[in-house]
Amino acid sequence: MRLTAQAQPSLTLTVEDNSGAAVQGATITDAGDRLLGETNAEGQLTVVCSTPCRLRIEAEGFAAKTVDLSAAATVRLEPGGETEEVTVTAYRAPLSEIDSPVTTRLLTTEALNSTAAVTLDGEVRQLPGVELFRRSSSLVANPSSQGISLRALGSTSASRTLVTEDDVPLNDPFGGWIHWEEQPELAIHSIELVRGGASDLYGSSAIGGVVNVALDRPTSNFGELMTSYGGEATYDDSLLLQAKHGPWGVLATGGTLGTDGYIQEAPSQRGPVDIASNVHSQNGMLLAEHDRGPLRLIVRGSGFNEARDNGTPFQTNGTRLWRYALGGDWQGPRAAALAVRLYGSAEHYRQTFSSISNLPDFGDPGCSYRCGEIPTKFSLTPVNELGAVAHWSQPLGAGLLLLFGADTHDVRVWDREQSFGKSASITNLHDHQRDSAPYTEAMWVRGGWTLVASAREDWFQNYDGQELSFKDTTWTPTATQPVQWDQRVFDPRLGLTRRLGGHWALNATGFRAFRAPTPNELYRSTQVGNQLTVPSSNLLSERATGWETGVASEWKWGTVRTSYFMTQVNRPITAVTIDPTSSPILLKRENLGQIESRGAAIDFELAPRRWMTFDGGYQFAHATVTNAGTTPYLGNWIPEVARNMATGNLRVFRSELGTLSLQSRLSGRQYDDAANQYLLHGYFRLDAYGSHDFGKWLQVFAAGENLFDRDIEVAKTPTTTLAMPRVARFGLLVRIGEGGK
Repeated sequence: MRLTAQAQPSLTLTVEDNSGAAVQGATITDAGDRLLGETNAEGQLTVVCSTPCRLRIEAEGFAAKTVDLSAAATVRLEPGGETEEVTVTAYRAPLSEIDSPVTTRLLTTEALNSTAAVTLDGEVRQLPGVELFRRSSSLVANPSSQGISLRALGSTSASRTLVTEDDVPLNDPFGGWIHWEEQPELAIHSIELVRGGASDLYGSSAIGGVVNVALDRPTSNFGELMTSYGGEATYDDSLLLQAKHGPWGVLATGGTLGTDGYIQEAPSQRGPVDIASNVHSQNGMLLAEHDRGPLRLIVRGSGFNEARDNGTPFQTNGTRLWRYALGGDWQGPRAAALAVRLYGSAEHYRQTFSSISNLPDFGDPGCSYRCGEIPTKFSLTPVNELGAVAHWSQPLGAGLLLLFGADTHDVRVWDREQSFGKSASITNLHDHQRDSAPYTEAMWVRGGWTLVASAREDWFQNYDGQELSFKDTTWTPTATQPVQWDQRVFDPRLGLTRRLGGHWALNATGFRAFRAPTPNELYRSTQVGNQLTVPSSNLLSERATGWETGVASEWKWGTVRTSYFMTQVNRPITAVTIDPTSSPILLKRENLGQIESRGAAIDFELAPRRWMTFDGGYQFAHATVTNAGTTPYLGNWIPEVARNMATGNLRVFRSELGTLSLQSRLSGRQYDDAANQYLLHGYFRLDAYGSHDFGKWLQVFAAGENLFDRDIEVAKTPTTTLAMPRVARFGLLVRIGEGGK
């Protein structure tokens, strides 16, 4: 019989646990939050609703689940303890958020899919205290401005935070920055973040914390196509296809992302030389896995290409990056687990440099400011990267877990540079870096106490360097050998959590961490705007010591965590101004004596209603130079670090209306340079996203960034540059197949 709108079908829902046993007493509600009943002893309940029928299933001890049904079905619930928001970045062994001695946050699929930002760095900025080296979006930022900063430690072109994907580091092997457009967005399942040093398990760069990008796995025959277009000719097109047959699974995804951009210089400071900063990028990934019994084998390959205009006709750069990884996960007897990954990458990075002229140029005798540019240098940098990581965990009894692991990371760089003008030259440089380390971790849980101890011994080498240069005076080759060195670094960490009843926990942790200088910092110049930063081959690694303590609270309606933190970084690598009157302005990388970031933070994730979530937080940080060495910077603020930062994100979902979310970010004033001469004022920014589903297969959405069209200062180099103005996008998402996120 054909069903009509007046004849609603009855569906029988069966609820089971992972073992297939019936779950009695599970409550079933509809999309309007109306209780339909509870499952009987067989785990079944018959409901009447119009198809497709969206139902929410909740049961004590299990994670809630929302499903769309058109016929009778069986739904399996996961135990709540297994699907709590856990961190795999803070500790190799997972811990729930409240039991973690350090502050962790998770951006879920729902949070990522309902964010106005079109780039991954914009999505991560939902979390308080997260900022790039400079405030601009990666859509218009020079790569050397895309280092990520956590715990108010700032960064240079290189991040003091490590970004990983399935045990594979994503920080650029040459410069340490992040390629935010590299990851196909439809393949990202979630993003996990931990604040504070984690070199005890992850080695170099994990001073401020670790960000882990978790990818989707092929689970069904399914496809998604997303496309959007908006202001500044901003576009975002992505396609994902996945197939599952028995133990075999394949996921293929890719897309294009870019913008024609805008002129970043403030209107009152622009000249004829200034053009729009922009990016046009493409990415793709192919994942194949075989998952049967205790063993899962994976092979993954990805490609990324981008081309950027950095604000003048001659200042451009491009990146072409190929990554590959293979390995396996094995679940052994008595809950033992082994993970092995082999990975590598091949990159070609190119960039052009110039100095800005204030003299009349291009036949414009009336010009007096930023009239034109003089090309100064072209560089081409091929980079090869190889690495391996393996870790084994074994529970010993009910409350003790031991983990042992080791990894190695090998980087080879060839930098080819040609300088123009009065000091014309050609330079060919080769450098080799390797970081190898064993590490161990012990986790003890008993009677409300959680104790975690871990340590790692790194052997970092910078060696096999060779430099051959040709000067225009004689054009005869000159061979030199850059500084060669190796270093042994021991990084421990100790964390303790005490549960107080079922809702409260006290926590504390202390750590040591380090970051080795990148080949870019040691040997290569970088330029942003009219600031040229030259390298120093005598740089030493940064060493950090820190601690954190706080209180966490977890309730049915959400979690709240407060923390007090302190991190001291010895020998921080900083860009020191050498000649403020030259064009471009000349800076040089040097090790300062010490910087310190001390402050307090609150993080919250609340769900006051089933259809509403509210999350965000606030961070206060007193981040200053406490030992300036030979510079006059004692007591200065750490560059690019605001004393006050806050975020607030509201998400509302009703099946009959759709999703509406607001993302707000507040940042206080900060300085753009170590000398604290260039002040960047504070700002408030509000973004919005809305979507509506037309059935199960089609979604339309709209997004707006910087809705109040605020002039947000990004940098002063010394020309003031501004963040992206108000931009709106419209798009659609088409789904085909059996399932999906």
